[in-house]
Amino acid sequence: QVQLVESGGGLVQAGGSLMLSCVASGLTISSSTMGWFRQVPGKDRDFVAAIGWVGDRLADSVKGRFTISRDNHKNTVYLQMSSLKPEDTAVYYCAGRDLSNLATLPGAYDYWGQGTEVTVSS
Repeated sequence: QVQLVESGGGLVQAGGSLMLSCVASGLTISSSTMGWFRQVPGKDRDFVAAIGWVGDRLADSVKGRFTISRDNHKNTVYLQMSSLKPEDTAVYYCAGRDLSNLATLPGAYDYWGQGTEVTVSS
């Protein structure tokens, strides 16, 4: 059974930084594509970043501010968020898929974490 457990969310002032972590079990992240998505109430879940053995990919809205990385030994994926803006406020979800391409649609992912909330105050 695959489990993805996110942590690291919280309240931060605009311009600040946070690092989210996603620990995977039942899934080997080195042979999977891992993604981060975010969602605000009443809106669709949006792509933020993805990483796989082919490389990584970031949404235009976070390029230059966010970085996705992974530690294969710890089977953990990270999302380093810097220069945070109030519009980054959302619940952030970790996702995994068995295929290798860096998909940006939520429906392409097979596994999901429970989410971690990020609030950026102005």
